[in-house]
Amino acid sequence: MTYDRLVCANCAAPVSEGRCPVCRASRQRLQQQEGIFGQLSPVALVALLIALVAVAVLLHQAV
Repeated sequence: MTYDRLVCANCAAPVSEGRCPVCRASRQRLQQQEGIFGQLSPVALVALLIALVAVAVLLHQAV
């Protein structure tokens, strides 16, 4: 989950802005939880998956 769409229950502002201590703590926790693909959007992940499948099919046909 990305924090750019989350709204803080404490101050009702976007968590990505970090207006209050709760926002800043949540933003930091979410940033630490993100893995190697954490910065990619779901659309980018699907595009990457399609590209990998296409490469696998091409390699399979070449062999």
